[in-house]
Amino acid sequence: MTRALRELIAYREILLILIWRDLKTRWRDLKTRYRGSVLGFLWTFLNPLLLMVIYSLVFSVYMRVDIRAYPIFVFAGLLPWIWFSSSMLAGASSVVDSGSLMKRVPFPPQILPAVSVTAALVNFLLALPLLLVFMVAWGLPVGWSLLLLPLPIAIQYVFTLGLTIVLSMLTVRYRDLQQLLANLLTLWFFLTPVLYPTAMVPARFHAFLLLNPMAILVSAFQDAVYGAQVPSFMHLAPVALVALVVFGVALALADRMRWGLAEEI
Repeated sequence: MTRALRELIAYREILLILIWRDLKTRWRDLKTRYRGSVLGFLWTFLNPLLLMVIYSLVFSVYMRVDIRAYPIFVFAGLLPWIWFSSSMLAGASSVVDSGSLMKRVPFPPQILPAVSVTAALVNFLLALPLLLVFMVAWGLPVGWSLLLLPLPIAIQYVFTLGLTIVLSMLTVRYRDLQQLLANLLTLWFFLTPVLYPTAMVPARFHAFLLLNPMAILVSAFQDAVYGAQVPSFMHLAPVALVALVVFGVALALADRMRWGLAEEI
């Protein structure tokens, strides 16, 4: 595991090159997809906004969830979730999709899922100013708690990267995982308080929320941004420990499977 971590650091130049290539590919695909479109690349930001509108209509108008500035609450929860889910979906197949590259250029396999997670992180960071603009327009306070955002972001990065590395390794051997992942993420999404505050969850189920790392990370993000309050360090500390354990297991698995990956791909 230690060797795998050292390799991840040693091959940081390849990581940066692949991240830049991934971002350029996404930008080229966006220009091609939205050629002739009036809004162009702004659709990348409008997609989460459209989700916000849909969920706000369902839960604040039809089901009448009584939360101040509910669309902002939802948007603040959607951003970290979209980062997480898009990383998992892209990263799970990253090793399989880049099999030819791995055969030509030897490098640690954990580099590929790290590219997916980091590129999704860049998109997440680019969307944050849009959230702040909506908060100001809605009249919500922008507090100093925003300065604490790097903490849950760092924890989520390590946790997401660990899970994505594990999935990318297992997908090489068990291709059905890629088909199941979207359904599992949908279930995980509704078990995570993105659309509803944790206060709405019955007390007898609160223990289950504590077992869901994404529930705590999304709540921490919503607390720091939407609630303008300090996230719960008591809840974040165990999630940080879980993230480190998952990351360690992921690196150990990648180190164990790397020598047979080329043949299995």
